[in-house]
Amino acid sequence: MIVALLNQKGGVGKTTLALHLAGEWARQGKRVTLIDADPQGSALDWSQQRARENLSRLFTVVGLPRDTLHREAPELARGVDHLVIDGPPRVAGLMRSALLAADLALIPVQPSPFDGWASAEMLALLGEARIYRPQLAARFVLNRYAARTVIAHETVETLADHDPPALSATIGQRIAFADAAQTGRLVYELADDTPAAREIVALAAEVGRIAP
Repeated sequence: MIVALLNQKGGVGKTTLALHLAGEWARQGKRVTLIDADPQGSALDWSQQRARENLSRLFTVVGLPRDTLHREAPELARGVDHLVIDGPPRVAGLMRSALLAADLALIPVQPSPFDGWASAEMLALLGEARIYRPQLAARFVLNRYAARTVIAHETVETLADHDPPALSATIGQRIAFADAAQTGRLVYELADDTPAAREIVALAAEVGRIAP
């Protein structure tokens, strides 16, 4: 299964969610490779920080910010259970290639009208990709979600009848994600039974049920 986390807008949490999805599946004993397709290389930086901290490698991280990704990803997917792509912001060629490679596109959005406007470009690219890959599945993922805020409720209502729909699993605004990233860790490695760790477990489970 190839899962790509994509959005034209930067700063929506693609890398955080990609790393934690890969980490959760690895924790379950799955064989996982993560492709860092973002020229900024944040997932690679995380992996290098993990090595400096002398932490065990949970999964392989490969830098591949090229628009030939759709041709190279199937080879990387052989021999693993999950291939996770951390996509780039604002690089249409790379994003098209990631969409053509993926079985499932996850679109992280924050409860904000600005994220909604940026997602329109993403949906246009998704529509283009489905011309060639009509079986491509897609879902929004609500990230940094504060359930009690008005904007959060408005965002949920907006996405309720949307195509693609939003996942039921949401990820809250948690300082644990920033704390983990600084040391090359994942939230479950800081503390296993926390809201952040439970949210990632729920996200991985729901994604696993959707993808072919």
